[in-house]
Amino acid sequence: MNVVILAGGRGLRAYPFTEYLPKPMIPVCGKPIIVRVMNLYAKQGIKEFIISLGYRKEAIEDYFADRTTPWKVSLVDTGDESDTGGRIYNVRDRVSDTFMATYSDAVCDVPLDKLLEFHHSHDGLATITSVPLPSQYGTIDADENGRILAFREKPILREHWINAGFFVMDKAIFDHWKGDNLEREVLPNLQKEGLLYTYRHDGFFKSMDTHKDQLEMEELFHSAKFELFAA
Repeated sequence: MNVVILAGGRGLRAYPFTEYLPKPMIPVCGKPIIVRVMNLYAKQGIKEFIISLGYRKEAIEDYFADRTTPWKVSLVDTGDESDTGGRIYNVRDRVSDTFMATYSDAVCDVPLDKLLEFHHSHDGLATITSVPLPSQYGTIDADENGRILAFREKPILREHWINAGFFVMDKAIFDHWKGDNLEREVLPNLQKEGLLYTYRHDGFFKSMDTHKDQLEMEELFHSAKFELFAA
């Protein structure tokens, strides 16, 4: 089984760092975030990667050209202007019959064996890992008179679930692929056809969209939560 890693976007929210580096190469405690993501899969036995390149692809190409890894890594230029759906569609001739896909800027302790088991248990063509929504703000609990009862610092909102970006797909999905944007076109169209399911994971998840997120990741790096990605 192989993993498609989307690594070609411009990372506008991480500007100005992405003016010089592609977002997947932004370091987290000495290693690019994309390598932290790859470690997540490798530590669970999946070591074949297709990296879908675009913006500033040379930085990623140079990084892997200068290093020997125990993984099989294929670098594919899918174009500077391709959107998230196009970056998967453009490597369709390289994927296994069932393959995984993810972004290059988020880590999660989802058990991949359980995710794959769930995917094979239903009749859909794609499974999305979803996680409870982490609030970006602290919240206030109050009684009916407005008396504050408690402050909660950035709570997890378990009544809302979000796309964590750890996908399993069957190759037959490309017969139903519509659109170039994965989130706004491809996945909603699959949902309308009844071919899309979600695996709910109530565990650790952290994405790196901004410089603040990078700093938070580095603070978390030495905690037990990051053990899975730290090699």
